[in-house]
Amino acid sequence: MKHKILQYDPYLKPYEKDFDLRAERLKNKLQELLPQGQSLWDFANGYEYFGLHQTPDGWYYREWAPGAEAMYLTGDFCGWDRHAYPMEKLENGVFSLFIPGKDTLQNGMKVLTVVVHEGQELERIPLYANYVVQEKDSVEWNAVIHTAEAYPWTDEGFKPKSKLYIYECHIGMAQEEGKVGSYREFMENTLPRIKKLGYTAIQIMAIMEHPYYASFGYQVTNFFAPSSRFGTPEELKALIDRAHKLGIAVLLDVVHSHACKNTREGINQFDGTDYQFFHAGGQGEHPAWNTKCFNYDKNEVIHFLLSNLKYWMTQFHFDGFRFDGVTSMLYHDHGLGTAFMGYDQYFSMNTDVEAVTYLQLANLMVRQGNPKAITIAEDTSALPGLALPVKDGGVGFTYRLAMGEPDMWIKLLKEVSDDNWNMDYIYYELSTRRPKEPVIGYCESHDQALVGDKTIMFRMCDSEMYWSMNRDNDSPIIDRAMALHKMIRLVTLSLGGEGYLNFMGNEFGHPEWIDFPREGNGWSYHYCRRQWHLADDKNLKYQYLNRFDKDMIALSKRLRVLGKTDRQLYISNDQKIMAFRKGEGVFLFNFHPTWSQDGLEIPMPEAGTYRVCFTSDDFDYGGHGRVYHQDYETHTRTDGTPVLQIYLPCRTAVVLQKV
Repeated sequence: MKHKILQYDPYLKPYEKDFDLRAERLKNKLQELLPQGQSLWDFANGYEYFGLHQTPDGWYYREWAPGAEAMYLTGDFCGWDRHAYPMEKLENGVFSLFIPGKDTLQNGMKVLTVVVHEGQELERIPLYANYVVQEKDSVEWNAVIHTAEAYPWTDEGFKPKSKLYIYECHIGMAQEEGKVGSYREFMENTLPRIKKLGYTAIQIMAIMEHPYYASFGYQVTNFFAPSSRFGTPEELKALIDRAHKLGIAVLLDVVHSHACKNTREGINQFDGTDYQFFHAGGQGEHPAWNTKCFNYDKNEVIHFLLSNLKYWMTQFHFDGFRFDGVTSMLYHDHGLGTAFMGYDQYFSMNTDVEAVTYLQLANLMVRQGNPKAITIAEDTSALPGLALPVKDGGVGFTYRLAMGEPDMWIKLLKEVSDDNWNMDYIYYELSTRRPKEPVIGYCESHDQALVGDKTIMFRMCDSEMYWSMNRDNDSPIIDRAMALHKMIRLVTLSLGGEGYLNFMGNEFGHPEWIDFPREGNGWSYHYCRRQWHLADDKNLKYQYLNRFDKDMIALSKRLRVLGKTDRQLYISNDQKIMAFRKGEGVFLFNFHPTWSQDGLEIPMPEAGTYRVCFTSDDFDYGGHGRVYHQDYETHTRTDGTPVLQIYLPCRTAVVLQKV
């Protein structure tokens, strides 16, 4: 069969012609883009040609601006004379300028581009600016000349671990103090915590420059500039270098799904037209996000975006990307209000086949640069083949986010009483995948940590967290919340994916929410930080959740849980019991709020002796110590099935390992 995806999922057979079209479109686009013998990696060199580049004799500045009639470079170096340095218009909308003298432009100087369109002079920040700074006490941003000696990398030969335990983080709010944190503070204070917890990768949000801090980095203006709020490009490089030294891979939360509408400091209307990078008219407007939508069929746009990926890989040594808003890219209606209930919806006039081709190109290019690179798709539609290799008919991502998992947990916690939770439903939602497509499992998204929503822990506790997290304080509300917090994490990690993700601070049940500084809160940073002292305080219960997270990850590594096939052993909706084998562990969960099971019989994978190697009820994790770390012998039923009898307390997880 031509496309392996049709072997993996026979229900896709009626759509074989759609996969033929997918392959044909990719082939044609590759022929358009690449001269004979060139690779996508060779092609994606826009940042080496465009933008400002210093040479021994002077500076070159180039831009692609097909809608511009004329262009100039201005700035500190010429007293902001708008017309002193006109650019020459070349073919295909490219403008070029040579400025004699190596020191004519110097570090720290501010520059702007003046674009003439339909007789109007428009101020613009260069498209490939690598450092962009907001003026003090102003809304204006300017490009800043930033050159540096080659960074002395020490990470040669680094490769990401094969099993991903991802710590999703935000540099600015990673500090305790109410302010914007820095790359250096993150490197010195937060990275050691992540290493100690056992995570093997960090996924950094809000790196690409964005003027609106509260956008969480999702309204990008300057695609080649690491955010200057947090420090210099060299300090970001030092952070990544240190992470690699600690054995931690670094993923960039990349935003190629849309762009900020801002014009002076963004790429929108850079050449004076609304269609340089984006679709013209209404098609170029995102109705939910108030942002601009890329035209993925335009070769110059593909060149810009692929060059952007290569730039972050080569200049900053990122090990891969989490692609934001993939659903929005894949469909002309951006997936808004669409319930994806059947395969017809994936292969219809609503599918943006040009975006599918771009994502295939992106994944192919990233692998050409680094075969070990990781790409993760944030998609709610479950498009078939998203995380299958391109050669098999897929889009090429390494993983897809299991976005239904946090939705399931929050729906259960909001709408269903504990004693009515359906174990079959939970097991199915956590264990079901599209064939051959690896997923990253997670319990709660970063959106749930924002003001207006609640994390799992805060939803279960609310104001009780303020009064009853002292370790000597008994509270049934806190007791329930801690028990379920641990169980939800363990069952999701063990069953919910080939990788696992946690958002910064949620591992220890960080209280309250994230509220970015804004007019409504008096521009306060009080809630835009992480209160690490709570996890470190020996008098508080947060320490128990933090310790549990650390030991849970260590257990998962020891039992080789990630990437293994699960085997269901026992499920009872009446008892609220779930048991399964994963890797070298047998996982038992009793979600019942009050019913502890004495002498519970669990069918086992094979006869023998099984030892309790982990339990959520240990005193070290804030539990009640109702489970003994002992050995259990199986006995054989009359039908030959080996079974094990065990005491399984309510709201408790127990992990067994065969001796």
